[in-house]
Amino acid sequence: MSIVVWDWIWGGHINRDAVSESMAKASPPPQPMHPYYPLGVAIPNYEANTATVPTLILSLGGMLASVMLLMSTVALRVNPTLTKSSLAVICWFVLCYFVVNHATLASSQNLFAQLWKEYTLSDSRYLTSDPFMLSVETITVFTEGPLAFACAASIVVDSHLRHPLQIIMCMAHLYGVALYYATSLVEMHFSGLSHSRPEFMYFWVYYVGFNLPWAIIPAFLLFDSVKTLRRKLRSLDAIQAGLAGFQAHTALNSAKATSETKKGQ
Repeated sequence: MSIVVWDWIWGGHINRDAVSESMAKASPPPQPMHPYYPLGVAIPNYEANTATVPTLILSLGGMLASVMLLMSTVALRVNPTLTKSSLAVICWFVLCYFVVNHATLASSQNLFAQLWKEYTLSDSRYLTSDPFMLSVETITVFTEGPLAFACAASIVVDSHLRHPLQIIMCMAHLYGVALYYATSLVEMHFSGLSHSRPEFMYFWVYYVGFNLPWAIIPAFLLFDSVKTLRRKLRSLDAIQAGLAGFQAHTALNSAKATSETKKGQ
């Protein structure tokens, strides 16, 4: 910049191109308006969280504990014979239901919005109206959400639909988690574009760790449902085989009795 001014003093004119080029070199790059990756991604009307991370964690823990306590109380009132494992599965399916309002999340300051904005430091696609995330959340709201409540209700009333519904729900969870990880990691591999901040907390704890329960628990429940249905089908086959043998034995005895009656006549 000083060279251009010196040239103007001695030359009596301003070289506009040189001034523009010099100012461009001297000006620092614009600072991002938010902490999300990739840096500079458009997040309209973003407002930083006002609550600290410990406050959000305590609030989340209290909320989850209240939901679990309420659902356990209601479930035991309806069916006092429920086991602890059944109560745990009921609470799991109830907590699987959530609604995300992507259009106003960035500017919202309620508890759920601030919790979600903290998590999205590991995946900014929730704040940028990413087509994949919108599609997944729409499916979650209109299908997986009601299905999760149906699974919980079927366990409470000991319905025969429990395991068929549980298998469908678990497959949906596993498929969704696989797509969630795959779309982000494939994009990172081929384009070098990361939606997560690089710090250990955000990538390994938030992105990887917080989503693993939706792979591990559904896999366990899926295995349990398949094992239960297999055992029940084997029992049914044994009952049907026994019934068929009894009917054959009865028919044989009836034929013998009829034959002996005819001989006696």
